[in-house]
Amino acid sequence: MHRSYQPLKPVTNRYLRQRWDQNQYNDHRRKVMSALPVVDNRGMKTPPHIQLKLKKLQQQGERLATIDRDNRLLASKLADIMTSKGLVDHRNQYNLKSLNADKRREEVLLFSRQNQAIYQRIVSRRSEYHRQLWLEDWERAECRRDSISRYPRRLADKQRSTRKVKFAIGEQ
Repeated sequence: MHRSYQPLKPVTNRYLRQRWDQNQYNDHRRKVMSALPVVDNRGMKTPPHIQLKLKKLQQQGERLATIDRDNRLLASKLADIMTSKGLVDHRNQYNLKSLNADKRREEVLLFSRQNQAIYQRIVSRRSEYHRQLWLEDWERAECRRDSISRYPRRLADKQRSTRKVKFAIGEQ
């Protein structure tokens, strides 16, 4: 009984209803199989100015022209070498000429004279530091400190022992 056809609506002839339903279903499946997409999902068409890339072609042509010109120059140089006697020019006998060499030399001389004058002024100048006065002032300050302190430093220095204590090996 489970294999028997059960129509959705009450019918007088189940066999005919089943055949009609089967025909409708087959027709529907055929239409589904032959259906074409309604939504166009192919994407945008690339504009021709982006496809062609004229600037890139121009740069490539210029690069090839430069390479061709360089190749022709090298070929002509090689041809000249092949037709020459084979002598090698390895001597550079030309003097370097500078347009402002004299001016630079004068500036160097001027700087050296100025530096020499500064050095002479520094050497001839007497020192403004009076070392002897500083020493005498320090001595006076030490005398004052010793006279007002309870334990003068000079006495402590004199009382220090100059003996050195030697320890036996192994003792600490």
